[in-house]
Amino acid sequence: MVLDSFFNSIFGWAIQMSPLTGIIVVAFTLTLIVTIVYKIMTDQDMLKNIKQEMKDIRKEIKLASQDPSKMAELNKRSMEKSMTQMKHTLKPTLITMLPLLFALTWLRNTYETLTLNFFGISSWLWTYIILSLIFSISLRKIMKVH
Repeated sequence: MVLDSFFNSIFGWAIQMSPLTGIIVVAFTLTLIVTIVYKIMTDQDMLKNIKQEMKDIRKEIKLASQDPSKMAELNKRSMEKSMTQMKHTLKPTLITMLPLLFALTWLRNTYETLTLNFFGISSWLWTYIILSLIFSISLRKIMKVH
């Protein structure tokens, strides 16, 4: 398959070193690409403002716990902010989804025959997910992505 040769040419050296090194390199590289696309394609200032507004609304909700009408209005505002945030983050998600699916298919095909041990986890998928979460949190903080 064309994609196998493409991914093997990019990541094959790391997997030949060791299966764990390969999955670390792949997870970091893919997470970095997704984070960069997300940062470039979203208005970071607007997302930061929405995040702060939602935090403020949650504080108001806690204070207004005895007033059902105020709670309903605050919940409505919170939902509107959530929808706005989701609308702005959907495009980079859709753009990165297909390449990630290709990469995950390649990983599955590659790691079916390899033995992997990551802190007792032998599944390449769980290892990839855990590493991607760690790298995503770290990269988002370093790159100031909201």
